[in-house]
Amino acid sequence: MGNACSVSFSCDDTISHCLDCIVSQAGYICHLKDNLAALRTEFQKLIEARNDVQIRVLVAEQRQMRRLQQVQGWLSRVQDVEKEVPRLLAEIIGKEEEILCGFCSGNCIERHKYGKRVVESLKNVQSLRKGGDFKDVAQTVPENPVDERPLPPAVVGFQSTLDRVWRCLTEEPVGIVGLYGMGGVGKTTLLTQINNCFLHTPNNFDFVIWEVVSRNLQLEKIQESIAKKIGLCNEPWDGKSFHEKAQEIFEIMRSTKFVLLLDNIWELVDLAQVGLPVPSRTSASKVVVTTREFEVCGQMDAHKSFKVECLGYEDAWRLFEEKVGRDILDSHPDIPELAETVARECGGLPLALITVGRAMASKKAPREWEHAIEVLRSSASKFSGMEKKALSRLKFSYDFLPSNETRFCLLYCSLFPEDYGISIEDLIDCWICEGFLDEYNGIGARNQGSSLIRSLLHACLLEEEDDNRVKMHDVVCDMALWIASTTEKQEERYLVLAGVGLTETPRSELWQEVTRMSLMQNKIWRLPESPASPHLLTLFLSSNYISMANEEFFQSMASLRVLKLSHTLPRHFLVGISNLFSLQNLDLSETGIEGLPLELRYLVNLKCLNLESTYRISKFPGQLISNLKMLEALRMFKCDSSKQKSSSILFGGSLVLVEELVGLKHLNVLTITLHSFAALQRLLTSPRLQSIVSNTPSLSLTNCRSLSSLSVLTLASLRHLEALDMMDCKDLEEMEIDYAGEVKRIRETHGFFSLHKVSIWGSKLRHVTWLILAPNLKHIAVTNCRYLEEIISLDKLGEIPSEEMQNLIPFARLGFLYLGGLENLRSIYPRALPFPHLKELHVTLCPKLMKLPFDCTSGLERKLIIKGQEWWWNNLQWDDQATQNAFLPCLKKWHF
Repeated sequence: MGNACSVSFSCDDTISHCLDCIVSQAGYICHLKDNLAALRTEFQKLIEARNDVQIRVLVAEQRQMRRLQQVQGWLSRVQDVEKEVPRLLAEIIGKEEEILCGFCSGNCIERHKYGKRVVESLKNVQSLRKGGDFKDVAQTVPENPVDERPLPPAVVGFQSTLDRVWRCLTEEPVGIVGLYGMGGVGKTTLLTQINNCFLHTPNNFDFVIWEVVSRNLQLEKIQESIAKKIGLCNEPWDGKSFHEKAQEIFEIMRSTKFVLLLDNIWELVDLAQVGLPVPSRTSASKVVVTTREFEVCGQMDAHKSFKVECLGYEDAWRLFEEKVGRDILDSHPDIPELAETVARECGGLPLALITVGRAMASKKAPREWEHAIEVLRSSASKFSGMEKKALSRLKFSYDFLPSNETRFCLLYCSLFPEDYGISIEDLIDCWICEGFLDEYNGIGARNQGSSLIRSLLHACLLEEEDDNRVKMHDVVCDMALWIASTTEKQEERYLVLAGVGLTETPRSELWQEVTRMSLMQNKIWRLPESPASPHLLTLFLSSNYISMANEEFFQSMASLRVLKLSHTLPRHFLVGISNLFSLQNLDLSETGIEGLPLELRYLVNLKCLNLESTYRISKFPGQLISNLKMLEALRMFKCDSSKQKSSSILFGGSLVLVEELVGLKHLNVLTITLHSFAALQRLLTSPRLQSIVSNTPSLSLTNCRSLSSLSVLTLASLRHLEALDMMDCKDLEEMEIDYAGEVKRIRETHGFFSLHKVSIWGSKLRHVTWLILAPNLKHIAVTNCRYLEEIISLDKLGEIPSEEMQNLIPFARLGFLYLGGLENLRSIYPRALPFPHLKELHVTLCPKLMKLPFDCTSGLERKLIIKGQEWWWNNLQWDDQATQNAFLPCLKKWHF
């Protein structure tokens, strides 16, 4: 009763293995004397080889070379053996009779033990002797790991950025750092400061390597700079291939701590291809690059990127003062004020400040300074040194833009005044109508336009003012105008006289060859008889005092495509505009115009019509919009009047307007003001308008007297809604939402994700709790809502499921909060909020608002401004004295 187990194996193999072991063990005993003799001989040869290597190292070090790490490692291992072998020999000699004589069992055990140790030592010594055959024992190294680089005598304005970068390099888990900014902003100066900072910490890094890359990338040149720094440049090095050099660099650099500073890169520099180990976040080695393109920082896998900004005014003035000299500034009492104006014209750009400052360093007459101001404002390229030393350097960024379309779009931005906040949507409207964006149709063209703007922002040729606007730096604008005036394309001629104080349009002969003209921000009040301008494609007349026009002014502008008249004063439609048959973009936004003529329907090529913020418009004939068959963008946000005429399509709640929109097949952008819930329902339910409505960025519900409730879910369906106005909806009592069931649905569909601005005026709402569902709200204005008691209701918050409430961070991006005429308002939010982005809080005529949702840390990093009446401030209740003291400096008193 049991189990039988059988195991089979090869008897021959086992016997063979046992015999090998027996022979090996016996060899330790039998050959002990021979092995001892061999060990002594090999050990002596090793010591001789070690002496030879040490002599070679000594000679090399006397020549200011540094021993190779593999040589140092070998010498260390020889040193260990030099201690072990004599100790073993001494033990054997001390037990010579026991070990070397007799074959009793006790002696055999000792002989076997020492025999094995001798064999192991012999193998180790032989291996070391073979490994000591070095071709090179040392390498040439510089006297210092860091070469100090010269700095200009006046370096100002970089300390804050320098401190942040230095912390990255010495304290934070960052391996690659990117510094980007426009040309001439001081990136090289900042990098030089970083380089020289390593002079004070020379033991932390083995090498600090500087290389100027420039536009013509040559990896071989970078290799040579590295090789020179680490001592590889010799005759054998010169004969090696690129890949062999890369491998040799890698063998050395992978065991060192290095810093690589690459100045002025324009594209990806493949560090691995050069032979460098690419630093990770945790690497001891560091790489810092400077570039004009933010995208290049991304291509380099920068772990952190810093934008090098233009100087603030105080630092800019210090730099300008240094270049001009106090003797000149004090030479006449009028010069300091004039000099400040000249300095401001440089826009904080160090390159411009230095160039202009040096040019003015000998000017002691006030008239010379006045002339300098005139030249800088009208044609900066004519100012001494600007073209050669400043504008031509900036032009590298222009030349490096990815396409001709991008370059055209940059030049187009120069039509706007310096530092002017350019609407992104307005800019794209213009580009579409100019034919710059003809690669796609509809939304595709708009996406292409957005991509071009991002390219210009990343190239630091445009600056982001906010989410909806960009601006062009003064000197970049000067550069663009200089390029436009010297372009080889004779069909492109720019005339830009924006913001120069004109009271009349330029004389007629200046119009003849011009293709694009900007007369924005002047004091022109009248448009005279028609100038001969057959080539004119673009005319900017915005922000003037224009109230009348000669009926023939537009007669000779047959090619005109874009006409901007925003921020002008005409009440009546300018005579002759309807004859511009080539016109594709007509901007009448923020004008005092009271009506549009039916003749406007003859503008059959019109693609973009902007009527936003035309508060006086009351005459809007039917069949006008529906006849503009090519219309792609119609902007009518805040286009309304309290006195609508019965013949207007806005009369009766704007329902007629919505019906006319249905027939516009090319329409893809719509901002609109509606005066009735019926019009809103028609807009939202029309199958033809569904795709348009989902892309609607701005909606105004104005004077919707019969509207008592509005579905939050309905508004959330406008997925790209950015601005919402609810004005004078006096019967609106409730924003309908099932907080228990619809919050999750709205969040999952990203409802209100794009909503940035909400204005509510004149309603019966008691709270606006739904606003917490808009995570990116930046601007809230709630005024003249006498029934409003809470902004966010505590009771309604209690209805939101806890799992949803945990993910809600109310007002996380809010920058501006305006509360006025809310006589029953008691609370903004029931608990203190961090308000990380809040800049301004305005409170007026809110007598029951006795507590703010702040603690001592709310919004303080943003230097919050609180505007309110003194009596209101004095009656506020605070959680503690520390919070009150923290916010006391924020108050800006309002007096009524």
